[in-house]
Amino acid sequence: MPAMAVGARLRQWARGLKASLLMLWFCSRHPGTPWSARLLAALVVAYAFSPIDLIPDFIPVLGYVDDVLLVPLGIWLTLRMIPPAVKDECRGRAQAWQATHAKRPRNRAAAVVIVLVWVLLAWLAWRWLAPG
Repeated sequence: MPAMAVGARLRQWARGLKASLLMLWFCSRHPGTPWSARLLAALVVAYAFSPIDLIPDFIPVLGYVDDVLLVPLGIWLTLRMIPPAVKDECRGRAQAWQATHAKRPRNRAAAVVIVLVWVLLAWLAWRWLAPG
């Protein structure tokens, strides 16, 4: 397969992922979404739109696992929990939002939580490895 075709398929996959995340964001606020699906949708969207990854991208191979596996898996699992009528309505709202907004939303609260997790892990590693 030519490199241009692979690049086009990757861009199409990324656009589909973004559309699914936006739909989940609207689903997480929809009154017809069960509370468990709302919670999971909010977590998946917050993590995906966070400017900071749990596994930094500069770590070889593992850095992209969250982007390529965890986020799509979270989307798939959450969408299975949401009623079809809610998904259809929220898909339309997401498409309308994409048509009017060029930038993706950022979740600064999720970024703070992820930074705190890294700080906690660093502190635990220091306590475990420190002599004494």
